Amino acid sequence: MNQQVSKVTESSSGPRKPSPKKLFKKPLLIVLFVLINVAVIAITAFSEFGNSENAVALSEVKINWWLLIPAALCFLIAIWFEIHKYILMMREMSKDKAKFNKKHARKVARRTVLLGKYYDNITPAAVGGQPFQIYYMRKNSNLPDGVSTSIPIFGMISGQIGFIIIAVFCFLFGSLSIHNAVLIGTACFGLIFYAFWPVTVMIATFLPKATTEILGLFVSFLAKIHIVKDKKQATEKAEYEVTEYAKSVRKILKTRGLFIKTVAMSVAFNVLISMIPFFVLSAFGGTVDFLPCFVTTVAVTSAVYFVPTPGNAGAAEGTFFIVFSALSSGYVFWAMLVWRFFSYYIYIIMGPIIYFFMHLERKTQ
Repeated sequence: MNQQVSKVTESSSGPRKPSPKKLFKKPLLIVLFVLINVAVIAITAFSEFGNSENAVALSEVKINWWLLIPAALCFLIAIWFEIHKYILMMREMSKDKAKFNKKHARKVARRTVLLGKYYDNITPAAVGGQPFQIYYMRKNSNLPDGVSTSIPIFGMISGQIGFIIIAVFCFLFGSLSIHNAVLIGTACFGLIFYAFWPVTVMIATFLPKATTEILGLFVSFLAKIHIVKDKKQATEKAEYEVTEYAKSVRKILKTRGLFIKTVAMSVAFNVLISMIPFFVLSAFGGTVDFLPCFVTTVAVTSAVYFVPTPGNAGAAEGTFFIVFSALSSGYVFWAMLVWRFFSYYIYIIMGPIIYFFMHLERKTQ
């Protein structure tokens, strides 16, 4: 009886206050997470730009700041196209379009895109983006698992197709503006890697049985080396995932105009991102024509695609020196640092910011 009274008294006095350990557990993890990201940026920046003896002192650099505005606008509009692409796919793939919540879809699409870019840029060979996007969409999009799986992958594939279209046009009609046969050859080789996943996805979509058999052999191999414990369950899950994924991708391809729209948005995204170096060069006083700069940027982007480092670090800054060599040696360091901000560091900065707002959102729920 006394125990019952004590329980009632305890419950009537309101919820217990969490212990200090629980209070500080999540904030400490957030602080640690932010510090890790700062360390990643610092280490990468030092490895890329540590040898800056020839750089002009920042106080002596003359910059046409207003030309960085179009560079920033290119980045913002490109991200808008990428987010809108995901919103479009979510709307077209939803079962009841009349009840489609665009506000919720916009938030999910924004976080899916930006956090996907974040994980792409902190993992080797950009292997972390799509797994996270699939996980996040399954948890938050209110769409079937197969659809939540196919949208991020199709988003990636349409992005690669968009870049291939731009690169083909550049190499066919603009390659004469690049007097570097090695760069063109390496860029064409890079396009093979860009085409690998689109071809693989098409095979998985239109030949699901063959894909399932290949996955079955792969699961059997993992079971033999004791990575997979339940072979039957893993095989059934893989078969289910492939079936659902194939259905969803076929639906995307069959939905009128959806494939063309997603590829068009991906073309716009890649065009805008590839324009940024031109405005950065111009801001730092470089005299370069737009077309040669744009074609060279596309060629270099293709050439470093297969480099298996986070954000292509170690290869991007070295190869992109071809683009920025139009500047005097003292200005190259600062111009490339600004360019790397738009192409790499900004995604790593946005990752912790988005996680911070997600943490605040969970606390208010």
